[in-house]
Amino acid sequence: MPVISWLVAPVMALAAAIASWFVAKDSASFEVVQMAVAVLLITTAVAIVVFWKPAVRWIRQHFK
Repeated sequence: MPVISWLVAPVMALAAAIASWFVAKDSASFEVVQMAVAVLLITTAVAIVVFWKPAVRWIRQHFK
């Protein structure tokens, strides 16, 4: 099993759980919604990693 699948499998499982809130699992568009949710999860994770230090700095500066 390639290493990338260790990273993708949990994201896709979480995306499937979230997508099942909105679309039935036996629906034809479930995989499309699952992939859209997975892209949003990955984008959110990257944004948190990139903007973590500036956000903490801003919060400390404004809420002292």
